Amino acid sequence: MAQRKLRLMISSRCNTKFPVGDANGVELSEIRRQLKKEIEEEKFFGKPLVEVWINETESEDGSSTSWEACVDQANDCDIFIALLDGKAGWQRDNSGVGICHAEFQAAHARSPGKVRVVSLLGGHGKVKTKPGPDLNFVEAVRKADLLEARNIANAETLKSRSKDLVREQVLKLSHVGAREVKKSGSNTGEALDWSRMNFTERQKQMVESLIASLSAKEGAESEDTSVAIRVAGRRVLFRVSAIPAAFTVSAAREMVGQPFLHDHELSGSLTDGVGGPVHIIACQKNVTEAQAMSLLGFPDATIISGSFGVYVADNIQKIQLCLISNCRDAASTKHGLQKLFDWFWRTGEEQHLAGRAKSRAKILKTIAGELGQNS
Repeated sequence: MAQRKLRLMISSRCNTKFPVGDANGVELSEIRRQLKKEIEEEKFFGKPLVEVWINETESEDGSSTSWEACVDQANDCDIFIALLDGKAGWQRDNSGVGICHAEFQAAHARSPGKVRVVSLLGGHGKVKTKPGPDLNFVEAVRKADLLEARNIANAETLKSRSKDLVREQVLKLSHVGAREVKKSGSNTGEALDWSRMNFTERQKQMVESLIASLSAKEGAESEDTSVAIRVAGRRVLFRVSAIPAAFTVSAAREMVGQPFLHDHELSGSLTDGVGGPVHIIACQKNVTEAQAMSLLGFPDATIISGSFGVYVADNIQKIQLCLISNCRDAASTKHGLQKLFDWFWRTGEEQHLAGRAKSRAKILKTIAGELGQNS
């Protein structure tokens, strides 16, 4: 569906000449007309992206219609750029608020992030005004800390800097929009289906997605929630589990607990040189290093964050945990697993993983043997 163009409002006094104080300068009204024309002629993939509203079609007669039209535009626009010459503009009554001040106030109150103010004065943009509407306006801009582009020499430079600000604001809006789109990713499609499930159902789907992805690897052998695959030339057993809600939700976290405490029960699967197990834990939401550390139970370990989530390796007991974050549907879960193995391969960590897994298997066989003797 076609979207409307971005709305830009350029606010300034009309008859002031620029450079300020130069009788031969260009009226701000004319500069705004030129900016409107040049900005609207710019194309993005052959089509205009921004439409510009200026007040040249409205008269500065103090009428209610003219005043309200300007304030409404300032309120509704997506980008607001004010050209500040130190004057508040005409007043509708004796309230002490000029039209430029009213436009600025309306735009800033609605969305401070959309507002930029270009100082037309030299030096540091300091303005000396007497108490009254002009001082009120200047103080409002100072408090907002929005002054841009001081010491502008001529009209062409002013237009160039104004267009730079428009570009910056368009990019800013695009980034904000992109973040909002990302936030909405889990409320549609399969992610929405998973969100409707209870913890047990969602955990089952998360585990099955990981098992399916691991089992698809060449030479994989799966049994229940474990899959043995070849890593760095050695066979390693991966044990899969899942936290079906945020890590901070204790009921969801307790469904996994500390899975490595039961590793000795898998000693029967660690035959013919199979190492491990290495635990892969799918997490529905984000996971931090501190949370991973709390799952392990002590801080003295290798803990590495990545785009996949967090990898934890205990170099004494050879426990290894791979926590994959943001597993909101089958695709994101499998992609997280892919990113994990890509990281192993790119960094050479797969060699260390396989070595620790081999040592872990030896430890577990010893523990299983001791438990068997004492039973």
